[in-house]
Amino acid sequence: MDRIDVNILDRKLTLGVEEGGRDKILAGVAHADQLMKNIKSSSANLSVERVAIMASIYLAAELLSMESGEGPFKGLQLGDVQNKLNEINSLLDRGINELKAV
Repeated sequence: MDRIDVNILDRKLTLGVEEGGRDKILAGVAHADQLMKNIKSSSANLSVERVAIMASIYLAAELLSMESGEGPFKGLQLGDVQNKLNEINSLLDRGINELKAV
């Protein structure tokens, strides 16, 4: 694993990067940094911790809103896929428990 130095919200961080993942990490850093700067500029009174929490919520919401591009879940949002997988797992767990009771 390689290490790279980055700046997010004017703070230097060292991140571990798996081989071949450098470009994705740098793109993620740029996206997170811009989002955090936008949040910080909207209210000068926010602590860095609060900015980071708000940014993580926005990033998680973006991720869950992304649509799957390929495969059986094509066109579904990641959040919907996760909900469907949770439903399937619940059905499987119930079925296994019923079989164990027999």
